[in-house]
Amino acid sequence: MNSAASKSIWYRRQQCPCGDWKCYITHEGDVEEPSTASQLAKYNTTSTEAMVAPYVGMVFKSDEDAFEYYGNFARKNGFSIRKERSRLSPQLGVYKRDFVCYRSGFAPARKKPTGEHHRDRKSVRCGCDAKMYLSKEVVDGVSQWFVVQFSNVHNHELLEDDQVRLLPAYRKIHEVDQERILLLSKAGFPTHRIVKVLEMEKGIQGGQLPFLERDVRNFIQNRKRVVQENDALLSEKRENDTTELLEACKATKEADENFVYDFTVDESDKVENIAWSYGESVHAYNVFGDVVYFDTTYRSITYGMLFGAWFGIDNHGKTIFFGCVLLQDETHRSFAWALQTFVQFMKGRPPQAVITDLDPGLRDAIESELPTTQHVISVWNILAKLSSWFSLPLELQYAEFKSEFEALYCLEVPDEFDLRWNQMVSRFGLSSDKHITLLFSLRASWALAFIRGYFLAQMTTELYAKSVDAFLKGIFNAQTCLRSFFEQVGVSSNFQSHEFEEMQYVHSKTCIPIEEHARSTLTPFAFRALQHEVVLAMQYAASEMSTGSYLVRHFSKMEGERLVIWIPEEEQIHCSCKEFEFSGILCRHALRILVMKNYFQLPEKYFLSRWRRESTLIPYDDRNTQNGDDEWFQEFHSLTATLFTESSMSKERSDYVHKELTKEITRLLNEVRGMPPSEEVMDSTLSPTS
Repeated sequence: MNSAASKSIWYRRQQCPCGDWKCYITHEGDVEEPSTASQLAKYNTTSTEAMVAPYVGMVFKSDEDAFEYYGNFARKNGFSIRKERSRLSPQLGVYKRDFVCYRSGFAPARKKPTGEHHRDRKSVRCGCDAKMYLSKEVVDGVSQWFVVQFSNVHNHELLEDDQVRLLPAYRKIHEVDQERILLLSKAGFPTHRIVKVLEMEKGIQGGQLPFLERDVRNFIQNRKRVVQENDALLSEKRENDTTELLEACKATKEADENFVYDFTVDESDKVENIAWSYGESVHAYNVFGDVVYFDTTYRSITYGMLFGAWFGIDNHGKTIFFGCVLLQDETHRSFAWALQTFVQFMKGRPPQAVITDLDPGLRDAIESELPTTQHVISVWNILAKLSSWFSLPLELQYAEFKSEFEALYCLEVPDEFDLRWNQMVSRFGLSSDKHITLLFSLRASWALAFIRGYFLAQMTTELYAKSVDAFLKGIFNAQTCLRSFFEQVGVSSNFQSHEFEEMQYVHSKTCIPIEEHARSTLTPFAFRALQHEVVLAMQYAASEMSTGSYLVRHFSKMEGERLVIWIPEEEQIHCSCKEFEFSGILCRHALRILVMKNYFQLPEKYFLSRWRRESTLIPYDDRNTQNGDDEWFQEFHSLTATLFTESSMSKERSDYVHKELTKEITRLLNEVRGMPPSEEVMDSTLSPTS
């Protein structure tokens, strides 16, 4: 039986925010992903007959790919395999590999010690001749492995699917199950109860786990022995690595005076918590620090530390890094220190809003340390937990429940949310569920009906959540020590290495002057969001009320009307949907009224500085070059558009332009190629059609 090896020292936190130690969360990607060979086998096989059997001359990129492919074939056919022999040469290294059936050969005879009772275990080996032999050859400098012998003739009975999965080669305890087993064992659960709990949590019948009860027992015993043997070494490694991390921070500070860091020590004067940020991050926070995403998803297996990272979003919609922290525990005291330190790094200015995972301990720390900051719980973190909480109790009703939950999130009126929530809870019989109780108690921090009035800078979208996750996976990629981890964070957070969105030309979709003016003011990211609202505004009708306000309704829908208040003296407009307060982009309802009022430009107050072009973090030299490129491409696009419009009016015009344009482009291309190259290269991603 094999325990799946851990590929990284970091893993997602599994403890459930409900506070019940027996409750835990699984995340997508926790289970080890199959490698390329196993995916290929899975793709090619829906049945035993569908999978191609290995054959002489079959080629593999590596011997491991070959072993995995043969292993998948063996499992489909009722047996397992093992590595038998390999041969080495000074020039090629390992150049031959022999893979055989698990029952190949015979067990060597064992001498029984005299005077001692010896248990005679029966060997499964029976001289089976099934095998696959490989030989390595170098073709055009590339190593390839060829099958030189293959036999699928067995002298024993092949196993059925429900039996073959219990062979030692296929019994694996993956990392997510290992952590759960150790937690239950630490709580005093006997082995047979641990197995029952795992079966219940996975919703499978008894005996259907990919490992046996004795595998669980052996794993626990081996882990306890390893922990006892390595506890002192691990403690020493933690101390040395955290000290080395602190030295790296000190060295970085000496080289860069804008780098900031802080740390705490315990009673033994050992590093307890440590946080750091960069000068570029502090500058970015000064421009885009109105909303912060504080991620505390990952813990370190090796160091027993929690990693927290602060992120923001710039005017191009890109995720930006503000700073990070390593904490020894998840107590209120540690979270409070982290928040205090972050505000200190950012020159004493707290954010307007902070978005986090669902964590009651962190929530309490934010309330005490950031009293003026709005706390919002990311709905995407909640949605990721729904399966762990409700898929088992609801079974076939879970998909319907999730759909209803997502619809509830989108409601805009608090009273309607409460009413529909109670109806949902009653309908699915969840009135006594602890997770439902927890979610409802925190609804003011995650439900759209309650947070719609907070400015969150489009950081509650699924796209932004995926961007943060991609950043974290990048810095957690196989780091083996804290110093390497520190260096990787520095590389990933470097703004100079980021690919900023160029100020490319964005086509108009309407003939409304408001759109043309906004295009010259906003970044492409913000302009596209406003442009979307401008286009939809044309589908709405407005009715003026006696109070001077307006009811705005979609032309084909009777429900969903919005109240828009227009104050002409102050050029202020307010909509009941609160989209501008939420994202900083005017909504379709407000835009409809402004168009009715013959506005050709939006009032300046509705172009937030954080979405304007001039707020970009790109260095000024690069920005000026970009603006020049932008004007050149706009002029080029205008000329070509006019040319093609005129030439399309007749076949004679079209043929003439085609002939002359081909000659002129060829001439220009030859002249340009003859010019000496410049040190300053224009970005080829900028084009009139981009």
